[in-house]
Amino acid sequence: MSATPKKSLVNRFLSLIEKVGNALPHPASLFAIFAFIVMLLSWLFSALGVSVTHPGTGDTIRVFNLMSVEGLHMILTKTVTNFTSFAPLGTVLVALLGIGIAEGTGLIGTVLRLIVNGSPRRILTVVIVFSGVISNTASEVGYVLLVPLSAVIFLAVGRHPIAGMAAAFAGVSGGYSANLLLGTIDPLLSGLSQEAARIIDSSYMVNPACNYYFMFVSTFLITALGTFVTERIVEPRLGKYRGEEQPEPVRAITADEKRGLLYALIAALAFTAFVLAGLIPSNGFLRNPEDGDILHSPFMSGIVTLLFISSALAGIAYGFGAKTIRNDADIMKGMGKSMETLGSYIVLVFFAAQFVAYFNWTNLGLVAAVQGADILKTSGLGPIPLMIAFILVSAMINLVMGSASAKWAIMAPVFIPMFMILGYSPEFTQVAYRIGDSVTNIISPMMSYFALIVAFMQRYDKSAGMGTIISTMLPYSFMFLIGWTLLFIVWILLDLPLGFGAGMFLNR
Repeated sequence: MSATPKKSLVNRFLSLIEKVGNALPHPASLFAIFAFIVMLLSWLFSALGVSVTHPGTGDTIRVFNLMSVEGLHMILTKTVTNFTSFAPLGTVLVALLGIGIAEGTGLIGTVLRLIVNGSPRRILTVVIVFSGVISNTASEVGYVLLVPLSAVIFLAVGRHPIAGMAAAFAGVSGGYSANLLLGTIDPLLSGLSQEAARIIDSSYMVNPACNYYFMFVSTFLITALGTFVTERIVEPRLGKYRGEEQPEPVRAITADEKRGLLYALIAALAFTAFVLAGLIPSNGFLRNPEDGDILHSPFMSGIVTLLFISSALAGIAYGFGAKTIRNDADIMKGMGKSMETLGSYIVLVFFAAQFVAYFNWTNLGLVAAVQGADILKTSGLGPIPLMIAFILVSAMINLVMGSASAKWAIMAPVFIPMFMILGYSPEFTQVAYRIGDSVTNIISPMMSYFALIVAFMQRYDKSAGMGTIISTMLPYSFMFLIGWTLLFIVWILLDLPLGFGAGMFLNR
């Protein structure tokens, strides 16, 4: 009998990551555990008399003991308000209500089919990766619709279906922080960043469009890299498809759907005209009424509401045109369905909100930030090596903890204040985090849709498992990490703005 083949170093490493990740508790349980640990640490460091000098005010900051009588009173009286005032909760709920209408009426699915169906074969891969990136505005649609649809399309044109699936998955998940549009992840992360920034500056505002310029350019980078990897690495490795699945025609856009798209386009143009009318004039009604500024205006602070209204109007217009809406009850049903998927998220937010509040109350984040900043100052690292290191840390953590918001809720209160003390903006730190978080999504068994992708792939390869997906997607992960980091370095060297009103450095 021949000896069992020895696993490669990469396979052993991935097996360890999978084992560690599977052994972790549910993210909500993790936050409950972290909250309890914060309580214990506050007692310990308070007893030890740990303190630092605030770099901005010169005040002495001491650790507050949450296990004191005063701490117990704060926990008992503020649990509800910690939850209801948690910045990401309301923004995500409002944004998803509008997107739920657009998804429920079929608008988003029809637009994706229209883009893919109308593309010439020679640019099919480009269109699929690009569509995957754009679908991040409503990420579930990309996973449940575009990924399996891309496999069907590739098979229909004589190409390997798993290659099509990989291209779509790379765009949807690997390109999670690239887009031409704002999605639910933007207000979610910016809300967490704002909470963390206020450890240093209680009035600091982080708007959801703070990374938009970088995201916009990243869309084309990820599309190009995803196309290159698919056609030059993944598809040649897969070879010719010899499975049992037979090509099936991709459903064309019906007359009703075309009419719905026309109605949606008219609604979108009308709403765009309304927004422009409020922005273009120097005294426009969406500008700051005091000085006419756009960056600090109702437009920027209300961008989540605008996202809700635009999605809802386009979705409703499409629904009436395509006859997928008969009355107002159908509209409310779409909104309700989008909320049904948030049960576990709301549970997670409850515990995350308590952890973030406890962390802020104890001053542990500020103490860690000041001491960490002192260490980094003496290290002499500039913004480029510092942020590259942070990107790599984020990418590694993503392998064992899949939720972008859960990780950022833990990391932001430590790293944002630390980098703020060094002079780097919260928006700058958030961009570095988003790069690291995105590039390993497609090889992380902890990513929430990973099991679904396995199921999709098994339709075309009965023996496919996690190893099949990881080996297929690893080239995308490495290429995205290298390409995105290089783009980030160029951005730093040119000192370009990251988004609306967001630079890389604090103005002090």
